[in-house]
Amino acid sequence: MTAFFDRKLASRPFRLDRVAPSRAGDLAYKRFLKPRFSSRRSPDHAVLAERARFHLRHAAWVRVPTTEGVVQAYVFEPDAKAGARGSVLIAHGWTSEASFMAVIAEQLRRAGFRVVAFDQPGHGRSARAEASLIDCARALRQVADALGPTPFVVTHSMGGLAALLAGAGGAPLGPGYPFERYVLIASPNRFKAITDEFADELGLGAAARRAFERHLERIAHRTMSSFTAANLLAATRRPALLVHARDDTEVAFAHAGEIAARCSLAEIQAVDGVGHRNILFAPPVIRAVVSYLSAV
Repeated sequence: MTAFFDRKLASRPFRLDRVAPSRAGDLAYKRFLKPRFSSRRSPDHAVLAERARFHLRHAAWVRVPTTEGVVQAYVFEPDAKAGARGSVLIAHGWTSEASFMAVIAEQLRRAGFRVVAFDQPGHGRSARAEASLIDCARALRQVADALGPTPFVVTHSMGGLAALLAGAGGAPLGPGYPFERYVLIASPNRFKAITDEFADELGLGAAARRAFERHLERIAHRTMSSFTAANLLAATRRPALLVHARDDTEVAFAHAGEIAARCSLAEIQAVDGVGHRNILFAPPVIRAVVSYLSAV
């Protein structure tokens, strides 16, 4: 049965506007948990990932058992000439993998930081074919416990929500992880903005959309309206650097403004011309990340 649904989910286009609402909500939720079927995933993802893995050459590859399956982690030991500056956890975004943030990891390593990156469950070389954002947050917390302590966390896109869930704690994750500083690159604020876009893509009507959202609220132990990066960051009472491109067409720049408006300890570093993905390789962004964490 699972193989049958996987074949159905892989078909393009995938629309649910003619399916009964409760059934459509169930199928939408199942698809949402499979990042490899996301329309945001580049058709040449495998080629790009293989190229990006070149930048993992300075890392030790470590398999970390978690409740969400075995996670592939990568540990970059600091450049001995730079002096020790503490540890940084790196969390990639949805449909991505750690290798796409390895350029940032390498520059942090050269600056004297010990860096721990990892492939989220359902991504890269980690276990499982599917995962929820809550699964990713649990795995993130367990990687930090196993390979930490890591007082700093650098994230991209949905990885920001996973890190903030782990840092804020509460149901269903338990005590929050004591990150001291966050760097949130191109992070969404409202989770509902992401799920609404997904629901529109699948043609979900109001009833089907609500059925889909009930699945997400059940596993997150929070309402869609309250599920925001701003609320989570405020709960941590920690400072954050929000790095966002004004030309980001996947997660609008306005999300950074919403987070900063709610959190007095957050500051925005705006950049131009790098979009949502190339922001990870832009020299001004990397310099801003290293500078922000080095100032502690």
